[in-house]
Amino acid sequence: MRILITNDDGYQAKGISVLAKIMKQFGEVTVIAPKKHQSGMSMAVSLGFKPIAHKDLGDGWHYIDATPASCIKFGLNVLFPDNFPDVVVSGINHGSNAATASCYSGTLGAAEEAALNGIPAIGVSLDTLHPDADFSAVEKYFGDIFTRLMNDCPSRHGIYYNVNFPDIPAAEIKGVRTGYQGMGRWVREFKEWDVQAYSKYGITPELLGQTSSPAIEEGEELYMMVGDFMNDPRNGPDADHLIMKEGYISIVAHNVDCTDYEESERLRKNGIDTDF
Repeated sequence: MRILITNDDGYQAKGISVLAKIMKQFGEVTVIAPKKHQSGMSMAVSLGFKPIAHKDLGDGWHYIDATPASCIKFGLNVLFPDNFPDVVVSGINHGSNAATASCYSGTLGAAEEAALNGIPAIGVSLDTLHPDADFSAVEKYFGDIFTRLMNDCPSRHGIYYNVNFPDIPAAEIKGVRTGYQGMGRWVREFKEWDVQAYSKYGITPELLGQTSSPAIEEGEELYMMVGDFMNDPRNGPDADHLIMKEGYISIVAHNVDCTDYEESERLRKNGIDTDF
């Protein structure tokens, strides 16, 4: 099996190193990751005439100075142009990608790019932002989850999987549950710039590809986007973020086809189709 790995935390993140070690038991691993931190990029790509730096780091590892989805595009166009990899695995993300975070996730954007090209894909995340996170639960359980997903992988186009681990010791994880994308929104999202805001996680702006002293023009004010998640009360117990809250690993099946077929059929029945 030929396995392509990427992430959105950058090639130097601990999570992607752990993932590469896990996946070596299943086949030949190639890593193409962003040069710098690329969280929140969703499926964005580095379009236009922007120069994109690539570096072969040896032993199957590469970085490119571009988004996670662009990493997958680079892999499919440059490293696997004639024979696509058998699977793409994106992660291990430092931070949850459950609920509506999945809409913004660069981790899942890379998986979606793979699914768009007909390649089975899995995004995997751990619910902690700490750069030196304890990934032992993922090491213990993800191999079996990967095997079960791949052994029963449907041929239907566009499916990709979102796997989220709670940040608790492996011995405390209760099991695995299939759920749905929970709903919610962020509030108080823009706060005044504070270089110490993430210090409790051991994170500095430099780790995120930023600077501790950003330059500003006269009259500008600095803000940062670090809102608080508000759960939607309509969520049931099978919402992915609530599954994790109960101590389970969450799995949600996503699809690149965003069509709301029920609403499309309602519009059709209501006579919106018109000939001119």
